[in-house]
Amino acid sequence: MTMPPSISLESSLLTGEWDDTADLSLDSTLCKLVKDVVHGSFKDVLTSPLTRQLLSTSPNLSANDPISSWFSFQPAQNYGQELSRLAVAVAFLNAFMQVNWTGPDLDVKPFDVLGTSESLTDDILDQKSIAELAYGGEPAYHLAQSPFFFRLAQILFHLDYAHVATIQWWRLRTWNVHEQLLDEPASVPHDAMISIEKLAQSLAPHPDLVGRLWLERGLLEHYQGNDKAALDFFLRSARATELQYELTGALGKRTKFQETDHTQLILLAESRDRDDSAPSATRHTVSSQLPETLALNDDTLLEQTEYTSSNPSAPGSTLGHLDPSSQPSLHPLDQCILLSLCLNVRNTSPTHGLTNEQMSPYIARVISHPENWSVHTMALLLRSRLEAHRTRTVERSTLQLQALLDQMPTADSSPRERLLYVHSIPLPSKWEMERELALRFLSIGVVKSALEIFERLEMWEEAVKCWQALEQSDKAINVVRDLLEGRKAEADAVLVRSKSLSTTKRSSFDAAREAKLWCLLGDLEPALAEKHYTHAWEFSKNTAGRAMRSLGGWHFARGEWEETAECLRKAVAINPLMSRSWFILGCACVRLQDWPGARDAFARCVALDEEDGESWNNLATVYLRMKGSDKKTIEGVAEKEDSDETDLTSRKTPSTFDNKMLAFRALKQGLKFSYDNWRMWSNYMIIAMDIGELSEACRALGRIVEERAAKDGEEAVDEDVLDRLVDAVTRAPANQNDAVDGATGSVPMHNPNEGHGLARRVEDLFVRIILPRVSSPRVFRARARLLTWQSKWEDALKAYMEAYRLSVAGTMEKGETDVERFKEAVREVEEIVEMLRNFGPRVGEGAGRKWAVQARSILRTFMGRARENFEDEKEWVRLEELMEEIKSEI
Repeated sequence: MTMPPSISLESSLLTGEWDDTADLSLDSTLCKLVKDVVHGSFKDVLTSPLTRQLLSTSPNLSANDPISSWFSFQPAQNYGQELSRLAVAVAFLNAFMQVNWTGPDLDVKPFDVLGTSESLTDDILDQKSIAELAYGGEPAYHLAQSPFFFRLAQILFHLDYAHVATIQWWRLRTWNVHEQLLDEPASVPHDAMISIEKLAQSLAPHPDLVGRLWLERGLLEHYQGNDKAALDFFLRSARATELQYELTGALGKRTKFQETDHTQLILLAESRDRDDSAPSATRHTVSSQLPETLALNDDTLLEQTEYTSSNPSAPGSTLGHLDPSSQPSLHPLDQCILLSLCLNVRNTSPTHGLTNEQMSPYIARVISHPENWSVHTMALLLRSRLEAHRTRTVERSTLQLQALLDQMPTADSSPRERLLYVHSIPLPSKWEMERELALRFLSIGVVKSALEIFERLEMWEEAVKCWQALEQSDKAINVVRDLLEGRKAEADAVLVRSKSLSTTKRSSFDAAREAKLWCLLGDLEPALAEKHYTHAWEFSKNTAGRAMRSLGGWHFARGEWEETAECLRKAVAINPLMSRSWFILGCACVRLQDWPGARDAFARCVALDEEDGESWNNLATVYLRMKGSDKKTIEGVAEKEDSDETDLTSRKTPSTFDNKMLAFRALKQGLKFSYDNWRMWSNYMIIAMDIGELSEACRALGRIVEERAAKDGEEAVDEDVLDRLVDAVTRAPANQNDAVDGATGSVPMHNPNEGHGLARRVEDLFVRIILPRVSSPRVFRARARLLTWQSKWEDALKAYMEAYRLSVAGTMEKGETDVERFKEAVREVEEIVEMLRNFGPRVGEGAGRKWAVQARSILRTFMGRARENFEDEKEWVRLEELMEEIKSEI
């Protein structure tokens, strides 16, 4: 796709900045239309004759027909007609964003756009739009203002365009907004984003446009929960705009009473020099009115870190020329990229204390130089989220969030400025910000305030949690029933609407939301849950994914595996982004021995959430079960989020080598995110031994011992595995030069899974991990065999002696009566005497017959303890004969 000469007009629509170099050879009316859209004059655009002509409706219009069928769009004949259609669609989209995201309120209503049918009202248009915006089995938020504008934008953007080059970008923006309207994320069709790459190539001369495109593409992945893919796009965006940034350290102080400077984490960042005369350059001016930044006012913490060093502490820093305490301001687009990268730090990092520390420098870098109203709002919101978990900052966190909400309806900045970067940041809608404030209240115990917000927003699931916290579950049930039976109006708008519509018609408009209420009632009334979930499914005409997810969970709790699988397959077919549904489906398939089904389910789990170690473990288990199994039941597969993973040590089912390799790789991936889970390490160790990856088995055994030894002692060591590891080392020639590759016949062979290639890892396993934590006869014997192979005779003999002291013979007390234990002890005495006989003469010069004296001492001690009860046993004769042999060698 090639860009038309008038790219500047399309660029102006994308960036929200009017380009004075625009191609004015086009019709002046069209140029004025585009300019009005860019300047935010939405009323003028949406009520203009051009828009009225474009949206001319059929005289036989019926509210029961889809909105798209109300209009008869004629094919555009040229670029100008397409661009005018695009501009009107952009006006609809941005007007919807203004009234629901940035504020202030609009001065135009949906009916003002049409105004041709007496059978339509604003409420009917909005209801119809909300019903059509339900997608992937998920309802759209029913109190969004003027959703008819967004529905029209969707329809106009999805018409055929032969000349407008950036239409795919606007479709991307539409998907981004649509995802935020839904209760849960839904999957975007793969073919919807195919041409984005070609568009980016055609925009190559305009780096800021390319950067915006990749940034917004990454946000779509973020809204769907694909954090790894989102990060890739965010990084591409930073490369496109040539943003340089570096997370490093610099000396500074964080508290008022700090006397010694310490290294503080800081983000150094610098924007490229932009030529504001370029057609695609995004010009900007700092707003005179910005969201209020509340002060911390803490008696200990400083408002912001005070850096006392003029250079970063990391040597070789590419941004070392920047002064940490006085960095240059960043372009607003680069600030958007940093905020998105900061968001991804939260998404891709494990849950630990470092996450907040990593995010704070990104946010502080943006807050320090406010450039745009919406971008600064987003930065303050992210800071508020971070500070919600610290005692000293939780108060400012809550007050800041309230202040951000209070600013929405004000006129402290122009709607145009607020919309400039709204598509390039993950700024939540008004209702989502209010919901976040309510959840903040709930987290600090202010339940009634939270409940008031949830009731006003008609977010009944959250309201039910508040009623349950207030021990008013009966009220929750009554309210939901009143809503379903029409006895309770949800809001003033709904009250007005209910007067003008019959119950049947009102229900048809709100089918997705009503189905969700039936599911909520099923959650509240367990005895009638199946009935309510089924009714929700039927009422939604088999489109409510929530109903099937709930019904599948209900069957799973009762061990009804076939019914569970049937329900959840329907649920994931509607919305494949729900990882928990895939997980339960996989567990049900395991119970049904449907191994391919279980494999596919757990594979989808890890595709949606790469850090789901539990699903990686279960996927490995399924791979091992897929061939030759005739087991009727399978115990141990994790079925709850907090359950233990499958223990493969009891596995009896044969499996092909390919499946074993797949299981090995699955566990290896899962352990990256469940590093402290010793059961997964145990599974990994068993499979690694099975496929010959002994080096990895050795590493796994070490992790198991580190995790278990303090609690379980010698049981933490799988002694069979330890013996096999030592065997794998000692079967190779002790002289490394003797272990040659058969192909060359002269080059020493190095295999990390045997011989000298494995020896170093096994040696480390003993010295650093096992012996400081565990003492057992078998461990010391294995250690002795390794030392023998290394020709360390004295150390080997010491290890054998340690093994004897911990053995039955070494610990047997006088008065022992167990004959079997005595027989085992005799074998151990004979073994240690033989070791002394073999190794004694090799332990250095001058050792003489000391080994024989030591052997005689061991024999005397043991015989003294056993004489009273075992002198009549035949093994006693062997001990006497052995004593005579030793005496003769002294």
